[in-house]
Amino acid sequence: MSLLADVRALLDRAVAETPDAQARAAIGAARRRIDEPLRVAIAGKVKAGKSTLLNALVGEGLAPTDAGECTRIVTWYADGPAYSVTAHLHDGTAEPRPFDRVAGAVRIALGRPAEQVDHLEVRVPSARLRQHTLIDTPGIASLSTDVSLRTMAFLEAEGERATQTDAVIYLLRHMHASDVRFLESFHGDGLSGGSPVNAVGVLSRADEIGGARLDAMESAARVAARYAADVRLRRLCPVVVPVAGLLGAAGATLREDEYRTLAAVAAEPMAAIVELLLTADRFAASAPDRRAVLERFGLFGVRLSVRLIREQKVHDSADLARALTAHSGIERLREVFAAQFAGRSAVLKARSALAVLDEHLAPESALAAEVERIRASAHEFVELRLLHLVRSGRMPGRPEQLTEMDRLLGGEGAAAYQRLGLPADAPADRVAEAAREALARWQKVAEHPLSARDLRTAARAVARTCEGVLAQDQQG
Repeated sequence: MSLLADVRALLDRAVAETPDAQARAAIGAARRRIDEPLRVAIAGKVKAGKSTLLNALVGEGLAPTDAGECTRIVTWYADGPAYSVTAHLHDGTAEPRPFDRVAGAVRIALGRPAEQVDHLEVRVPSARLRQHTLIDTPGIASLSTDVSLRTMAFLEAEGERATQTDAVIYLLRHMHASDVRFLESFHGDGLSGGSPVNAVGVLSRADEIGGARLDAMESAARVAARYAADVRLRRLCPVVVPVAGLLGAAGATLREDEYRTLAAVAAEPMAAIVELLLTADRFAASAPDRRAVLERFGLFGVRLSVRLIREQKVHDSADLARALTAHSGIERLREVFAAQFAGRSAVLKARSALAVLDEHLAPESALAAEVERIRASAHEFVELRLLHLVRSGRMPGRPEQLTEMDRLLGGEGAAAYQRLGLPADAPADRVAEAAREALARWQKVAEHPLSARDLRTAARAVARTCEGVLAQDQQG
């Protein structure tokens, strides 16, 4: 049986055998969740750009980016047959709420103090949200302690609320000790809470690095690489992607009138353009339509768009939309998202379900013993534990061995070509050949008398991963 099939069967047993009604309801909810989209939270400090990034990922203006009261509430964005908003209250009840669209964002009439609302659920017809539910969280380190606690309570790795999210995208601007502390709290024990493959870092508002110069994204890429190499951060959040959220959102929702405004600027004499784009204030003061474009694109986006239009690298609004998306880094984040989250959705969902059982089963029960059996025997969980050891510096081995082990265990993605360090279009025979070579290499490490005991144990698990890749190739 597959990991998810084992977990489903265990959840069914637990529902049937648990006498406590509250525990049974929680386990039943976990059983239903197994077949729902992956839940991914977006977290970070106040003004880190969480809502803007969510809009860019969905490809539609949904989340409000101002400081309204709804930004103080955890908000779920999920696929649905039609637009709808439901407020889930702390007393366990839920009520539909009226809403409208203002400047693209969904504006919700709460009808009550925000403190009474546990979370909001926004349903949107969206192909992207069929694959994963995105959860926008209030800013960490807010001036309001209550606002920060909403996010920490939702994502904290200990306690019954820990399993509401399967993975997290964490937005960094300037790496701070509080960022490391948050990620450590999310990871918990490294398995039941977070793990090295369910946290991805985003260097947010990357276009503002270097004063919004035209080389800002190159500068941001260097900063992101430095963050990813940081020993403390790597074991918690090994991938950091620079993203200009405003650029990604603008590319997804570019309007024809905005293109015309930018094209008019690009048609000005060069001296006038240089003067106009010197600062945000000068550009915004020139005309109301330019001020609106600046708010949507940011100064970097305006400068980049004007340059692309003037140099005739784009010829219409569709061209510009594609170019902005390409420059924003959002496509790279989607690739990482697919590799780190979508490719491991089964193990992440199983992890969340087992955490629910941990909360509600008696430790001495037969069901609790079955939870531990699955954790100990499922190879997917073995891989997560080994990745945690590799990235926390607790696995012995030469640097090149640890690098390959990280990759083979799925640190760069769960697909066979990613594990083997091959391009996505690698033919099946090349994948099989690389898997056989890796299998032979790690079998030797496992059998070598001078290998450290922990390394031999890990090598056997890596060899099993290689065997699994070969088995998949033969089935394919």
